[in-house]
Amino acid sequence: MITMDITLVIQIINMFVLMFLLNGVLYKPVKKILKERSEKLQGMRAEVSDYEKNAQLRQEEVDAKMAKASGKAKAALESARAEAQAAGDAKLTEIKAEADGEKKKQLADISAQFESAKKSLQENLDGFATEMASKILGRSL
Repeated sequence: MITMDITLVIQIINMFVLMFLLNGVLYKPVKKILKERSEKLQGMRAEVSDYEKNAQLRQEEVDAKMAKASGKAKAALESARAEAQAAGDAKLTEIKAEADGEKKKQLADISAQFESAKKSLQENLDGFATEMASKILGRSL
């Protein structure tokens, strides 16, 4: 059974003293540390959020610059390709014109040689005919 004497009052006083001491020595510092930790975590989360936003903005800037550079590169490539095609076409036209001129020159030379040979053969035709007839007949004409 519980007896009510002075020890009960001492125990109650002891309990209050212990409660105040533990509150001042243990509970308040732990609560303070937990509060600081919570504030620090919230600050870090805010910083992480800011860093993520900045990273996303920078990524968008890089993507935009890459798209712009890609467009410029495509335009430069198309321009170079068009210039090369034009230069090739001009060179091909020049080569065709040169070949046509050489062809006409050679055709004119062949035609002149043909006419010269024809004229030469025409002049010697009477002599050849007489000679052939004399060879065929076996006597001179």
